[in-house]
Amino acid sequence: MNSTQRRVPTARLLWVVIGLPVVIGVGLLLQRGMERTGSRLNAQEQLSKAPELEGGAGWINSSGPISIHKDLKGKFVVLDFWTLCCINCIHTLPDLAKLEKKYEKELVVIGVHSAKFENEKNTESIRKAVLRYQITHPVVNDAEMKIWEKYGVSSWPTLAVIDPEGNFHGALSGEGRVEDIDKYLAKQIEEHRKKKTLNEKPLRFDTAKFRDRPDTSLYFPGKVLADAAGKRLFIADSTHHRVVVTDLDGNKLAIAGTGEPGRKDGAFDKAQFDDPQGMVLKDDILYVADRKNHCLRTLDLKAGQVKTVAGTGKQDRENRGIGGPGLEIGMNSPWDLLLSPDGKMIFIAMAGHHQIWTYDLREQRLDPYAGDGAENIRDGGLGMARFAQPSGLTTDGKRLYVADSEVSAIRSVPLDGRGDVRTLVGLGLFKFGDEDGTGDDVRLQHALGVLFHEGKIIVADTYNSKLKLLDPETRECKTYLGGDKKAPLFNEPAGMSMANGKLYVADTNAHRIRVVDLKTKAVSTLELKGVPPVVIR
Repeated sequence: MNSTQRRVPTARLLWVVIGLPVVIGVGLLLQRGMERTGSRLNAQEQLSKAPELEGGAGWINSSGPISIHKDLKGKFVVLDFWTLCCINCIHTLPDLAKLEKKYEKELVVIGVHSAKFENEKNTESIRKAVLRYQITHPVVNDAEMKIWEKYGVSSWPTLAVIDPEGNFHGALSGEGRVEDIDKYLAKQIEEHRKKKTLNEKPLRFDTAKFRDRPDTSLYFPGKVLADAAGKRLFIADSTHHRVVVTDLDGNKLAIAGTGEPGRKDGAFDKAQFDDPQGMVLKDDILYVADRKNHCLRTLDLKAGQVKTVAGTGKQDRENRGIGGPGLEIGMNSPWDLLLSPDGKMIFIAMAGHHQIWTYDLREQRLDPYAGDGAENIRDGGLGMARFAQPSGLTTDGKRLYVADSEVSAIRSVPLDGRGDVRTLVGLGLFKFGDEDGTGDDVRLQHALGVLFHEGKIIVADTYNSKLKLLDPETRECKTYLGGDKKAPLFNEPAGMSMANGKLYVADTNAHRIRVVDLKTKAVSTLELKGVPPVVIR
Protein backbone atom coordinates (compact mmCIF):
# COMPACT_ATOMS: atom_id res chain seq x y z
CA MET A 1 0.00 0.00 0.00
CA ASN A 2 1.12 3.55 -0.63
CA SER A 3 0.40 4.75 2.90
CA THR A 4 -3.18 3.58 2.58
CA GLN A 5 -5.38 5.65 4.82
CA ARG A 6 -7.36 3.83 7.47
CA ARG A 7 -10.43 5.64 8.76
CA VAL A 8 -9.88 6.98 12.28
CA PRO A 9 -12.68 8.57 14.34
CA THR A 10 -12.63 12.37 14.36
CA ALA A 11 -12.35 12.43 18.14
CA ARG A 12 -9.22 10.31 17.93
CA LEU A 13 -7.65 12.71 15.43
CA LEU A 14 -8.40 15.60 17.76
CA TRP A 15 -6.72 13.69 20.57
CA VAL A 16 -3.64 13.25 18.39
CA VAL A 17 -3.43 16.92 17.50
CA ILE A 18 -4.28 18.35 20.91
CA GLY A 19 -3.03 15.70 23.31
CA LEU A 20 0.26 15.02 21.54
CA PRO A 21 1.59 18.32 20.19
CA VAL A 22 4.65 16.58 18.74
CA VAL A 23 2.54 15.10 15.95
CA ILE A 24 2.20 18.09 13.68
CA GLY A 25 0.09 18.31 10.55
CA VAL A 26 -2.02 15.18 10.74
CA GLY A 27 -4.02 16.46 7.77
CA LEU A 28 -3.55 14.63 4.50
CA LEU A 29 -0.94 15.58 1.94
CA LEU A 30 -2.01 14.57 -1.54
CA GLN A 31 1.09 13.50 -3.41
CA ARG A 32 0.46 12.12 -6.91
CA GLY A 33 -2.94 11.03 -5.71
CA MET A 34 -1.56 8.97 -2.82
CA GLU A 35 -3.00 9.44 0.64
CA ARG A 36 -0.23 10.27 3.03
CA THR A 37 -0.18 11.43 6.62
CA GLY A 38 2.07 14.44 7.17
CA SER A 39 3.83 14.00 10.50
CA ARG A 40 7.24 14.90 11.83
CA LEU A 41 9.65 14.18 14.65
CA ASN A 42 10.00 16.66 17.48
CA ALA A 43 13.05 17.21 19.67
CA GLN A 44 11.44 19.90 21.85
CA GLU A 45 11.20 19.62 25.62
CA GLN A 46 7.40 19.41 25.65
CA LEU A 47 6.96 15.69 25.03
CA SER A 48 4.31 13.14 26.03
CA LYS A 49 4.93 9.76 27.60
CA ALA A 50 4.55 6.96 25.06
CA PRO A 51 1.50 4.75 25.54
CA GLU A 52 2.28 1.18 26.56
CA LEU A 53 1.94 -1.71 24.10
CA GLU A 54 -1.16 -3.12 25.74
CA GLY A 55 -4.12 -4.84 24.12
CA GLY A 56 -2.28 -7.13 21.72
CA ALA A 57 -3.61 -10.60 20.88
CA GLY A 58 -0.18 -12.25 20.95
CA TRP A 59 3.56 -11.73 20.55
CA ILE A 60 6.04 -13.16 18.05
CA ASN A 61 9.84 -13.20 18.53
CA SER A 62 9.27 -12.51 22.21
CA SER A 63 8.54 -14.74 25.21
CA GLY A 64 5.76 -12.38 26.24
CA PRO A 65 4.51 -8.78 26.27
CA ILE A 66 7.16 -6.07 26.24
CA SER A 67 6.88 -2.88 28.29
CA ILE A 68 8.26 0.33 26.84
CA HIS A 69 8.75 1.93 30.25
CA LYS A 70 10.19 -1.14 32.00
CA ASP A 71 11.80 -3.56 29.55
CA LEU A 72 12.97 -0.93 27.05
CA LYS A 73 13.99 1.82 29.45
CA GLY A 74 17.22 3.38 28.22
CA LYS A 75 16.65 2.38 24.59
CA PHE A 76 15.45 4.27 21.58
CA VAL A 77 12.39 2.47 20.23
CA VAL A 78 10.92 2.56 16.74
CA LEU A 79 7.40 1.15 16.46
CA ASP A 80 6.70 -0.12 12.96
CA PHE A 81 2.94 -0.11 12.33
CA TRP A 82 2.49 -2.52 9.44
CA THR A 83 0.23 -5.15 7.94
CA LEU A 84 1.51 -8.20 6.11
CA CYS A 85 -0.24 -7.54 2.77
CA CYS A 86 1.07 -3.97 2.41
CA ILE A 87 3.73 -3.57 -0.30
CA ASN A 88 5.03 -0.34 1.24
CA CYS A 89 5.34 -2.09 4.60
CA ILE A 90 7.30 -4.87 2.92
CA HIS A 91 9.57 -2.29 1.28
CA THR A 92 10.23 -0.70 4.70
CA LEU A 93 11.46 -3.91 6.35
CA PRO A 94 14.97 -4.07 4.74
CA ASP A 95 15.55 -0.41 5.63
CA LEU A 96 14.58 -1.13 9.23
CA ALA A 97 16.95 -4.12 9.30
CA LYS A 98 19.82 -1.84 8.29
CA LEU A 99 18.83 0.63 11.00
CA GLU A 100 18.76 -2.15 13.61
CA LYS A 101 22.22 -3.30 12.60
CA LYS A 102 23.65 0.23 12.65
CA TYR A 103 22.26 0.98 16.10
CA GLU A 104 22.26 -2.50 17.61
CA LYS A 105 23.34 -1.17 21.02
CA GLU A 106 21.03 1.81 21.18
CA LEU A 107 17.84 0.85 19.31
CA VAL A 108 15.01 -1.66 19.55
CA VAL A 109 12.44 -2.03 16.77
CA ILE A 110 9.02 -3.40 17.66
CA GLY A 111 6.63 -4.40 14.90
CA VAL A 112 3.01 -3.52 15.62
CA HIS A 113 0.93 -5.59 13.23
CA SER A 114 -2.40 -3.82 12.84
CA ALA A 115 -4.37 -5.91 10.37
CA LYS A 116 -6.30 -4.75 7.35
CA PHE A 117 -7.79 -8.10 6.27
CA GLU A 118 -9.58 -10.53 8.59
CA ASN A 119 -7.08 -13.27 7.73
CA GLU A 120 -4.25 -11.07 8.99
CA LYS A 121 -5.63 -10.92 12.53
CA ASN A 122 -4.52 -14.48 13.15
CA THR A 123 -1.23 -14.69 15.06
CA GLU A 124 -0.15 -17.77 13.09
CA SER A 125 -0.63 -15.91 9.79
CA ILE A 126 1.55 -13.11 11.13
CA ARG A 127 4.18 -15.59 12.34
CA LYS A 128 4.43 -17.02 8.84
CA ALA A 129 4.80 -13.52 7.41
CA VAL A 130 7.57 -12.87 9.96
CA LEU A 131 9.36 -15.97 8.67
CA ARG A 132 8.70 -15.15 5.02
CA TYR A 133 10.05 -11.62 5.32
CA GLN A 134 12.83 -12.69 7.71
CA ILE A 135 11.87 -10.30 10.51
CA THR A 136 14.01 -10.78 13.61
CA HIS A 137 12.59 -8.14 15.97
CA PRO A 138 9.57 -8.65 18.27
CA VAL A 139 6.12 -8.24 16.73
CA VAL A 140 2.85 -7.71 18.59
CA ASN A 141 -0.45 -8.76 17.02
CA ASP A 142 -2.54 -5.59 17.34
CA ALA A 143 -5.60 -7.43 16.01
CA GLU A 144 -8.15 -5.00 17.41
CA MET A 145 -6.01 -1.94 16.54
CA LYS A 146 -5.86 -0.83 20.17
CA ILE A 147 -2.19 0.21 19.99
CA TRP A 148 -2.83 1.80 16.58
CA GLU A 149 -5.50 4.01 18.15
CA LYS A 150 -3.38 4.89 21.20
CA TYR A 151 -0.74 6.31 18.86
CA GLY A 152 -3.24 8.00 16.56
CA VAL A 153 -1.98 6.11 13.52
CA SER A 154 -3.95 6.52 10.30
CA SER A 155 -1.92 4.76 7.58
CA TRP A 156 0.41 1.89 6.80
CA PRO A 157 3.35 1.95 7.23
CA THR A 158 3.90 4.38 10.10
CA LEU A 159 7.09 4.58 12.17
CA ALA A 160 6.79 6.04 15.67
CA VAL A 161 9.90 7.08 17.64
CA ILE A 162 10.32 6.85 21.42
CA ASP A 163 13.38 8.04 23.35
CA PRO A 164 15.27 6.25 26.21
CA GLU A 165 13.15 8.08 28.79
CA GLY A 166 9.94 6.77 27.27
CA ASN A 167 8.94 9.99 25.55
CA PHE A 168 7.06 9.88 22.26
CA HIS A 169 8.81 12.04 19.67
CA GLY A 170 6.30 11.69 16.83
CA ALA A 171 5.75 9.54 13.76
CA LEU A 172 6.47 9.42 10.04
CA SER A 173 4.17 7.69 7.56
CA GLY A 174 4.90 6.09 4.20
CA GLU A 175 7.88 4.15 2.91
CA GLY A 176 11.26 5.76 2.46
CA ARG A 177 11.21 7.45 5.88
CA VAL A 178 13.91 5.39 7.60
CA GLU A 179 16.67 7.73 6.40
CA ASP A 180 14.92 10.62 8.20
CA ILE A 181 14.78 8.55 11.38
CA ASP A 182 18.46 7.60 10.99
CA LYS A 183 19.48 11.26 10.92
CA TYR A 184 17.25 12.02 13.86
CA LEU A 185 18.61 9.13 15.93
CA ALA A 186 22.24 10.07 15.28
CA LYS A 187 21.67 13.46 16.88
CA GLN A 188 19.44 12.26 19.71
CA ILE A 189 21.78 9.42 20.70
CA GLU A 190 24.56 11.89 21.43
CA GLU A 191 22.19 13.99 23.54
CA HIS A 192 21.16 11.00 25.65
CA ARG A 193 24.74 9.84 26.04
CA LYS A 194 25.52 13.20 27.57
CA LYS A 195 22.48 12.92 29.83
CA LYS A 196 23.49 9.35 30.78
CA THR A 197 19.99 8.10 30.01
CA LEU A 198 21.08 5.73 27.25
CA ASN A 199 21.52 1.99 27.87
CA GLU A 200 24.00 0.67 25.28
CA LYS A 201 23.89 -2.98 26.28
CA PRO A 202 22.26 -4.94 23.42
CA LEU A 203 18.96 -6.63 24.26
CA ARG A 204 18.25 -10.19 23.19
CA PHE A 205 14.75 -11.54 22.67
CA ASP A 206 13.42 -15.08 22.73
CA THR A 207 13.18 -15.72 19.00
CA ALA A 208 14.15 -19.41 18.92
CA LYS A 209 10.69 -20.91 19.31
CA PHE A 210 9.38 -18.62 16.59
CA ARG A 211 12.15 -19.61 14.15
CA ASP A 212 10.47 -22.93 13.43
CA ARG A 213 11.64 -23.24 9.84
CA PRO A 214 10.28 -26.34 8.10
CA ASP A 215 12.83 -28.69 6.56
CA THR A 216 11.10 -28.62 3.17
CA SER A 217 12.23 -28.53 -0.44
CA LEU A 218 10.29 -25.28 -0.94
CA TYR A 219 9.90 -22.28 1.33
CA PHE A 220 6.96 -19.95 0.64
CA PRO A 221 6.82 -20.61 -3.12
CA GLY A 222 5.08 -17.66 -4.77
CA LYS A 223 4.49 -18.57 -8.42
CA VAL A 224 4.66 -21.64 -10.65
CA LEU A 225 4.85 -22.08 -14.44
CA ALA A 226 4.08 -25.30 -16.31
CA ASP A 227 5.62 -25.95 -19.72
CA ALA A 228 3.55 -28.68 -21.38
CA ALA A 229 5.65 -28.81 -24.57
CA GLY A 230 8.93 -29.13 -22.67
CA LYS A 231 7.41 -31.28 -19.89
CA ARG A 232 8.90 -28.94 -17.31
CA LEU A 233 7.76 -27.12 -14.21
CA PHE A 234 9.32 -23.86 -13.04
CA ILE A 235 8.85 -22.97 -9.38
CA ALA A 236 9.64 -19.60 -7.81
CA ASP A 237 10.98 -20.89 -4.49
CA SER A 238 10.62 -17.38 -3.20
CA THR A 239 12.00 -17.35 0.35
CA HIS A 240 14.71 -19.83 -0.62
CA HIS A 241 15.62 -17.12 -3.17
CA ARG A 242 15.96 -19.53 -6.06
CA VAL A 243 14.18 -20.96 -9.10
CA VAL A 244 13.59 -24.71 -9.11
CA VAL A 245 13.14 -26.58 -12.40
CA THR A 246 11.60 -30.07 -12.38
CA ASP A 247 9.77 -32.27 -14.82
CA LEU A 248 5.99 -32.41 -14.49
CA ASP A 249 6.32 -35.31 -12.05
CA GLY A 250 8.55 -33.34 -9.68
CA ASN A 251 11.96 -34.78 -10.60
CA LYS A 252 14.72 -32.18 -10.32
CA LEU A 253 16.19 -30.89 -13.57
CA ALA A 254 18.01 -27.76 -12.37
CA ILE A 255 18.18 -25.14 -9.63
CA ALA A 256 19.18 -21.53 -10.23
CA GLY A 257 20.28 -19.58 -7.18
CA THR A 258 22.47 -20.27 -4.17
CA GLY A 259 19.64 -20.00 -1.65
CA GLU A 260 21.10 -16.83 -0.17
CA PRO A 261 19.40 -13.51 -1.00
CA GLY A 262 21.40 -11.26 -3.30
CA ARG A 263 21.69 -10.03 -6.87
CA LYS A 264 24.33 -11.82 -8.89
CA ASP A 265 24.36 -12.93 -12.52
CA GLY A 266 26.27 -15.93 -13.81
CA ALA A 267 26.08 -19.70 -13.66
CA PHE A 268 23.01 -21.24 -12.02
CA ASP A 269 24.98 -22.44 -8.99
CA LYS A 270 26.55 -19.00 -8.42
CA ALA A 271 23.61 -16.70 -9.23
CA GLN A 272 21.52 -15.00 -6.58
CA PHE A 273 17.91 -13.82 -6.42
CA ASP A 274 15.85 -12.06 -3.77
CA ASP A 275 12.22 -13.18 -3.50
CA PRO A 276 11.64 -14.29 -7.11
CA GLN A 277 7.99 -14.37 -8.18
CA GLY A 278 6.26 -14.49 -11.61
CA MET A 279 7.81 -16.22 -14.65
CA VAL A 280 7.26 -16.57 -18.40
CA LEU A 281 8.97 -18.80 -20.95
CA LYS A 282 10.07 -17.65 -24.42
CA ASP A 283 11.83 -20.40 -26.36
CA ASP A 284 14.51 -21.64 -23.95
CA ILE A 285 14.74 -18.40 -21.98
CA LEU A 286 12.87 -18.13 -18.70
CA TYR A 287 12.08 -14.58 -17.57
CA VAL A 288 11.73 -14.06 -13.82
CA ALA A 289 10.32 -11.15 -11.82
CA ASP A 290 13.02 -10.76 -9.16
CA ARG A 291 10.70 -8.95 -6.79
CA LYS A 292 12.93 -7.66 -4.00
CA ASN A 293 15.76 -6.84 -6.41
CA HIS A 294 13.29 -4.84 -8.53
CA CYS A 295 14.66 -6.51 -11.67
CA LEU A 296 13.73 -8.69 -14.59
CA ARG A 297 16.14 -11.63 -14.85
CA THR A 298 16.59 -14.34 -17.48
CA LEU A 299 17.57 -17.96 -17.14
CA ASP A 300 19.18 -19.38 -20.27
CA LEU A 301 18.06 -22.97 -19.78
CA LYS A 302 20.52 -24.39 -22.28
CA ALA A 303 23.61 -22.46 -21.14
CA GLY A 304 22.71 -22.54 -17.44
CA GLN A 305 23.29 -18.80 -17.07
CA VAL A 306 21.38 -16.02 -15.26
CA LYS A 307 21.35 -12.47 -16.62
CA THR A 308 19.69 -9.20 -15.63
CA VAL A 309 17.80 -7.65 -18.57
CA ALA A 310 15.73 -4.87 -16.96
CA GLY A 311 15.79 -2.80 -13.80
CA THR A 312 18.69 -1.10 -12.06
CA GLY A 313 18.67 -3.29 -8.96
CA LYS A 314 17.36 -0.43 -6.87
CA GLN A 315 13.76 0.35 -6.10
CA ASP A 316 12.36 3.33 -7.99
CA ARG A 317 9.61 4.80 -5.82
CA GLU A 318 8.78 7.77 -8.02
CA ASN A 319 8.79 6.95 -11.74
CA ARG A 320 5.29 5.93 -12.72
CA GLY A 321 5.13 7.43 -16.17
CA ILE A 322 8.45 7.33 -18.03
CA GLY A 323 9.78 4.36 -19.94
CA GLY A 324 13.13 3.73 -21.57
CA PRO A 325 15.94 1.21 -22.06
CA GLY A 326 15.34 -1.71 -19.73
CA LEU A 327 18.59 -1.53 -17.81
CA GLU A 328 18.24 2.23 -17.25
CA ILE A 329 14.72 2.26 -15.78
CA GLY A 330 14.11 1.43 -12.15
CA MET A 331 11.36 -1.02 -11.24
CA ASN A 332 9.20 -1.33 -8.13
CA SER A 333 8.36 -4.82 -6.89
CA PRO A 334 7.47 -6.64 -10.12
CA TRP A 335 5.19 -9.45 -8.94
CA ASP A 336 3.95 -11.33 -11.98
CA LEU A 337 4.70 -11.68 -15.70
CA LEU A 338 2.67 -12.65 -18.76
CA LEU A 339 3.87 -13.19 -22.33
CA SER A 340 1.70 -11.40 -24.89
CA PRO A 341 -0.16 -13.67 -27.34
CA ASP A 342 2.11 -12.56 -30.20
CA GLY A 343 5.23 -13.26 -28.12
CA LYS A 344 6.62 -9.76 -28.64
CA MET A 345 6.33 -8.34 -25.15
CA ILE A 346 5.97 -9.22 -21.49
CA PHE A 347 3.27 -7.66 -19.35
CA ILE A 348 4.46 -6.89 -15.81
CA ALA A 349 2.30 -6.57 -12.71
CA MET A 350 4.31 -3.76 -11.08
CA ALA A 351 2.90 -4.12 -7.58
CA GLY A 352 4.96 -1.33 -6.02
CA HIS A 353 3.82 1.23 -8.62
CA HIS A 354 0.21 -0.03 -8.67
CA GLN A 355 0.49 -0.26 -12.44
CA ILE A 356 0.84 -2.64 -15.38
CA TRP A 357 4.07 -2.20 -17.37
CA THR A 358 5.48 -3.85 -20.50
CA TYR A 359 8.90 -5.09 -21.53
CA ASP A 360 9.46 -5.09 -25.29
CA LEU A 361 11.54 -8.17 -26.08
CA ARG A 362 12.95 -6.80 -29.35
CA GLU A 363 13.62 -3.22 -28.21
CA GLN A 364 14.54 -4.32 -24.67
CA ARG A 365 12.69 -1.40 -23.12
CA LEU A 366 10.31 -0.88 -20.21
CA ASP A 367 7.17 1.24 -20.47
CA PRO A 368 4.12 1.92 -18.28
CA TYR A 369 0.99 0.46 -19.85
CA ALA A 370 -2.00 0.93 -17.54
CA GLY A 371 -2.72 2.84 -14.31
CA ASP A 372 -1.82 6.32 -13.13
CA GLY A 373 0.14 5.03 -10.12
CA ALA A 374 -2.31 6.02 -7.40
CA GLU A 375 -3.40 3.14 -5.21
CA ASN A 376 -7.12 2.58 -5.54
CA ILE A 377 -9.76 1.06 -7.80
CA ARG A 378 -10.94 3.12 -10.76
CA ASP A 379 -12.06 2.08 -14.21
CA GLY A 380 -11.53 4.05 -17.43
CA GLY A 381 -8.84 4.64 -20.01
CA LEU A 382 -5.43 3.03 -19.61
CA GLY A 383 -3.82 6.26 -18.44
CA MET A 384 -6.45 7.20 -15.86
CA ALA A 385 -7.37 3.80 -14.39
CA ARG A 386 -6.17 2.87 -10.93
CA PHE A 387 -4.92 -0.40 -9.47
CA ALA A 388 -3.88 -1.46 -5.99
CA GLN A 389 -0.89 -3.80 -5.84
CA PRO A 390 -1.56 -5.94 -8.94
CA SER A 391 -0.07 -9.37 -8.30
CA GLY A 392 -1.39 -11.84 -10.89
CA LEU A 393 -1.86 -11.83 -14.69
CA THR A 394 -3.59 -14.01 -17.28
CA THR A 395 -5.24 -13.57 -20.71
CA ASP A 396 -7.89 -14.99 -23.00
CA GLY A 397 -5.97 -13.68 -26.02
CA LYS A 398 -8.05 -10.52 -26.24
CA ARG A 399 -7.96 -9.00 -22.77
CA LEU A 400 -5.56 -9.05 -19.85
CA TYR A 401 -7.02 -10.12 -16.50
CA VAL A 402 -5.41 -8.84 -13.32
CA ALA A 403 -5.55 -10.05 -9.71
CA ASP A 404 -5.64 -6.63 -8.05
CA SER A 405 -4.83 -7.79 -4.55
CA GLU A 406 -5.26 -4.77 -2.25
CA VAL A 407 -8.77 -4.07 -3.54
CA SER A 408 -9.58 -7.79 -3.60
CA ALA A 409 -10.61 -7.37 -7.24
CA ILE A 410 -10.26 -8.95 -10.66
CA ARG A 411 -9.73 -6.34 -13.37
CA SER A 412 -9.98 -6.53 -17.17
CA VAL A 413 -7.51 -4.60 -19.35
CA PRO A 414 -7.43 -4.31 -23.17
CA LEU A 415 -4.46 -6.04 -24.79
CA ASP A 416 -4.34 -3.84 -27.90
CA GLY A 417 -3.85 -0.55 -26.05
CA ARG A 418 -7.36 0.67 -26.95
CA GLY A 419 -10.39 0.71 -24.70
CA ASP A 420 -11.04 0.89 -20.98
CA VAL A 421 -10.02 -0.93 -17.85
CA ARG A 422 -13.05 -2.63 -16.31
CA THR A 423 -13.67 -4.22 -12.92
CA LEU A 424 -15.23 -7.68 -12.97
CA VAL A 425 -15.50 -8.09 -9.20
CA GLY A 426 -14.23 -5.99 -6.31
CA LEU A 427 -15.30 -2.67 -4.81
CA GLY A 428 -12.44 -1.04 -2.95
CA LEU A 429 -9.58 -1.05 -0.46
CA PHE A 430 -11.77 -2.00 2.51
CA LYS A 431 -14.42 -4.08 0.74
CA PHE A 432 -13.47 -7.73 1.11
CA GLY A 433 -14.77 -11.04 2.41
CA ASP A 434 -15.73 -14.47 1.15
CA GLU A 435 -18.96 -14.29 -0.82
CA ASP A 436 -19.95 -16.12 -3.98
CA GLY A 437 -22.41 -14.38 -6.28
CA THR A 438 -22.46 -12.05 -9.26
CA GLY A 439 -20.78 -8.71 -9.89
CA ASP A 440 -20.87 -6.31 -6.96
CA ASP A 441 -22.18 -9.00 -4.61
CA VAL A 442 -18.91 -10.96 -4.87
CA ARG A 443 -16.28 -10.66 -2.16
CA LEU A 444 -12.70 -11.91 -2.38
CA GLN A 445 -9.87 -11.47 0.11
CA HIS A 446 -6.47 -10.39 -1.25
CA ALA A 447 -6.44 -12.56 -4.38
CA LEU A 448 -2.91 -13.03 -5.78
CA GLY A 449 -3.40 -15.29 -8.78
CA VAL A 450 -5.54 -15.70 -11.92
CA LEU A 451 -5.53 -18.23 -14.76
CA PHE A 452 -7.84 -18.27 -17.81
CA HIS A 453 -9.18 -21.69 -18.75
CA GLU A 454 -12.10 -22.72 -20.99
CA GLY A 455 -13.89 -19.40 -20.82
CA LYS A 456 -13.52 -18.96 -17.06
CA ILE A 457 -10.92 -17.35 -14.81
CA ILE A 458 -9.59 -19.52 -12.01
CA VAL A 459 -8.87 -17.19 -9.09
CA ALA A 460 -6.43 -17.93 -6.27
CA ASP A 461 -8.46 -16.27 -3.51
CA THR A 462 -5.40 -16.19 -1.32
CA TYR A 463 -6.54 -15.04 2.11
CA ASN A 464 -9.67 -17.20 1.87
CA SER A 465 -7.43 -20.19 0.99
CA LYS A 466 -9.72 -21.11 -1.89
CA LEU A 467 -9.79 -21.43 -5.65
CA LYS A 468 -12.79 -19.76 -7.29
CA LEU A 469 -14.23 -19.68 -10.81
CA LEU A 470 -15.14 -16.33 -12.35
CA ASP A 471 -17.09 -15.92 -15.58
CA PRO A 472 -15.74 -12.73 -17.23
CA GLU A 473 -18.93 -12.27 -19.25
CA THR A 474 -21.61 -12.73 -16.58
CA ARG A 475 -19.33 -11.75 -13.63
CA GLU A 476 -20.59 -14.78 -11.72
CA CYS A 477 -18.02 -16.04 -9.21
CA LYS A 478 -18.29 -19.23 -7.18
CA THR A 479 -16.05 -21.44 -5.08
CA TYR A 480 -14.28 -24.18 -7.05
CA LEU A 481 -12.12 -25.82 -4.37
CA GLY A 482 -11.34 -25.21 -0.72
CA GLY A 483 -13.27 -23.95 2.26
CA ASP A 484 -13.31 -26.96 4.56
CA LYS A 485 -11.75 -25.57 7.74
CA LYS A 486 -11.33 -29.02 9.28
CA ALA A 487 -9.41 -30.35 6.27
CA PRO A 488 -8.18 -27.34 4.28
CA LEU A 489 -6.94 -28.05 0.78
CA PHE A 490 -4.82 -24.90 0.56
CA ASN A 491 -2.98 -22.44 2.76
CA GLU A 492 -2.83 -19.07 0.98
CA PRO A 493 -2.48 -20.22 -2.64
CA ALA A 494 -0.91 -17.66 -4.99
CA GLY A 495 0.47 -18.64 -8.41
CA MET A 496 -1.16 -21.14 -10.81
CA SER A 497 -0.35 -22.79 -14.12
CA MET A 498 -1.59 -25.79 -16.07
CA ALA A 499 -0.40 -28.55 -18.37
CA ASN A 500 -1.95 -31.79 -19.64
CA GLY A 501 -5.20 -31.41 -17.73
CA LYS A 502 -3.45 -30.68 -14.43
CA LEU A 503 -3.55 -27.41 -12.51
CA TYR A 504 -0.37 -26.65 -10.55
CA VAL A 505 -0.86 -24.36 -7.55
CA ALA A 506 1.84 -22.63 -5.50
CA ASP A 507 0.40 -23.26 -2.03
CA THR A 508 2.56 -20.61 -0.47
CA ASN A 509 2.11 -20.93 3.28
CA ALA A 510 2.16 -24.73 3.13
CA HIS A 511 5.54 -24.73 1.28
CA ARG A 512 4.31 -27.03 -1.48
CA ILE A 513 2.91 -27.37 -4.99
CA ARG A 514 -0.62 -28.75 -5.15
CA VAL A 515 -1.85 -30.57 -8.25
CA VAL A 516 -5.52 -30.45 -9.23
CA ASP A 517 -6.94 -32.90 -11.75
CA LEU A 518 -9.22 -30.62 -13.77
CA LYS A 519 -11.53 -33.50 -14.71
CA THR A 520 -12.04 -35.08 -11.31
CA LYS A 521 -11.07 -32.13 -9.06
CA ALA A 522 -8.85 -34.53 -7.09
CA VAL A 523 -6.10 -32.65 -5.24
CA SER A 524 -2.66 -34.03 -4.44
CA THR A 525 0.75 -32.70 -3.43
CA LEU A 526 3.58 -32.84 -5.97
CA GLU A 527 6.39 -34.98 -4.60
CA LEU A 528 9.66 -33.21 -5.33
CA LYS A 529 12.57 -35.58 -5.85
CA GLY A 530 16.18 -34.42 -5.71
CA VAL A 531 15.31 -30.88 -4.55
CA PRO A 532 17.14 -30.29 -1.26
CA PRO A 533 16.12 -27.67 1.33
CA VAL A 534 18.36 -24.65 1.71
CA VAL A 535 20.76 -24.95 4.63
CA ILE A 536 20.83 -21.74 6.67
CA ARG A 537 24.33 -20.83 7.74
